[in-house]
Amino acid sequence: MRKVVLGFSGGLDTSYCVKYLTEEKGYEVHSVIVNTGGFTAEELQEIEKRAYSLGVKSHKAVDAVRSYYDKVIRYLVFGNVLKNNTYPLSVSAERMSQALAIAEYVKEVGADAVAHGSTGAGNDQVRFDMIFHIMIPGVEIITPIRDLKLSREEEISYLQSKGVEMNFTKAMYSINKGIWGTSVGGKETLTSNGMLPEEAWPTQLTKNDPEQVQLTFEKGELTGVNDKKFDHPTAAIVYLQSLAGGFAIGRDIHVGDTIIGIKGRVGFEAAAPMVILKAHHALEKHVLSKWQLTWKDQLATFYGNWMHEGQILDPVMRDIEAYLQHSQENVTGKVFVTLMPYRFQVTGIESPYDLMSSKFGKYGEMNSGWSGEDVRGFSKIFGNQTMIWNQVNESNKK
Repeated sequence: MRKVVLGFSGGLDTSYCVKYLTEEKGYEVHSVIVNTGGFTAEELQEIEKRAYSLGVKSHKAVDAVRSYYDKVIRYLVFGNVLKNNTYPLSVSAERMSQALAIAEYVKEVGADAVAHGSTGAGNDQVRFDMIFHIMIPGVEIITPIRDLKLSREEEISYLQSKGVEMNFTKAMYSINKGIWGTSVGGKETLTSNGMLPEEAWPTQLTKNDPEQVQLTFEKGELTGVNDKKFDHPTAAIVYLQSLAGGFAIGRDIHVGDTIIGIKGRVGFEAAAPMVILKAHHALEKHVLSKWQLTWKDQLATFYGNWMHEGQILDPVMRDIEAYLQHSQENVTGKVFVTLMPYRFQVTGIESPYDLMSSKFGKYGEMNSGWSGEDVRGFSKIFGNQTMIWNQVNESNKK
């Protein structure tokens, strides 16, 4: 009997895939769920029970939270990556970790095929397919929902005919949760105008009094929050989320271009990621030089876009990661943030690498490192080539 590894979430699409692959195609199905911070232990247990009740041969839960951070999130922080200056790649980045883990499991099981429940409409089909083509070439990729062009109603009817009992009621909003944020899709995001209502957001406002938090970064990585130190940045992210989430911080609508060439809107909430990215950027503005910041911005924009489009295995990504890693050598210090309902404010930093040191002068006041005559000569030399260009071109107009 041929083996297939199925990326399994326990939802309608992947439940259909189990029944279809076992009963219609005769496959031995080995399901795997890759947790990138979106599932509790209890939820993972329920998903495992559902997988076996549907007829899988084996089921495995892969804890990929730390590897997701080590291989992906840390570079998004180093680059202050916000796609279209808005979105922290909450879902697109985690799909990379999930696809890579599934490909590794295919090798472990020795499967003949790999399957996922993507439709033919979105980005995920490209991300998963591309990673599988690269990581496990020659392994057949099976996508029943996409290939059969199934509607939700057709999937439900099929599962009911097989005696499957599950909640088939479609929630008004589609929610995907991970450690680096939660996406929220609904009727308001299907058009170009409309904001998600309060009740659609998974995390509700429960805090109204402002709170001060202190974030400690060591070489660009979050290692402490207030008086707490953590052995891995993922623990710091989770703890900061517990503090900031109740303020309903980090809500927004992302408008972007899909890999297949259409535009789309999706809501997201990402309290901890947004606070971390803005705090990290504030620290960098104090400790990095002008041109370090300039080139980081350019490389990080490309890095985020290429990650979003599934190209994590392109060798250029390793090159950019090496630059980003090296740029963090002095990004160490404390950042002070005020959390408030629906927003936050970075109020300042402390760092031994702060380039805004008063001993070199104060912005807007007399500086101790040079004289007015020094600046007079510098200004003339600094603009010399532009002056020559203008004089030459003015003379040629006559």
